[in-house]
Amino acid sequence: MTGPNGRAKRAVDLLVGALAMVMSAPLLGALAIAIKWSSPGPVLFRQERVGRGRRPFTMLKLRTMVDGADRMVAELLARGGTDERFYKFQDDPRITRVGAFLRRWSLDELPQLWNVLRGEMSLVGPRPALASEVRAYAPWQLRRLEVRPGMTGAWQVSGRSELGFDDCVRLDLAYIDGWRLARDVGILLRTAPAVLRRRGAL
Repeated sequence: MTGPNGRAKRAVDLLVGALAMVMSAPLLGALAIAIKWSSPGPVLFRQERVGRGRRPFTMLKLRTMVDGADRMVAELLARGGTDERFYKFQDDPRITRVGAFLRRWSLDELPQLWNVLRGEMSLVGPRPALASEVRAYAPWQLRRLEVRPGMTGAWQVSGRSELGFDDCVRLDLAYIDGWRLARDVGILLRTAPAVLRRRGAL
């Protein structure tokens, strides 16, 4: 993903990302009202993630949990039943009613289009990692940080949260090693059906 290939990928990110941002603006406005109505707290959830070259950036999402949900992670991890490198919880008590709807249809990820336009993310790439996850990586898993993280990727169209962490990393590395622009287009086209089937969504 360097040289002409990298520039082509970036051009697609800018063109499609800008178009998607404009088209989704009315929907984002309606969702912002629903979030404010459903629970106290900000509309946007900001969280530091690790991007290309291990550089940190602030990832944006629509808030789907109660305000202060990050402070409850240690308590939920203590209950067991998940991988600390990839923590997602079934029946997560922090998720609001509106948040559950947003997550089911992946609408909470729309603000990440701004991260794409800023060059911190790509439309397609590995899942954005938390710093705590990176600290727990095995050496072979660090290679997924050589490219920009994506709003969607091979992990999403192949099972999303049904997959274990190691399986997600293997899919990311296979994507990086076999990258071509046509594959990005294919993943983008497969993302909508995967979301509509709600396969593995939490």
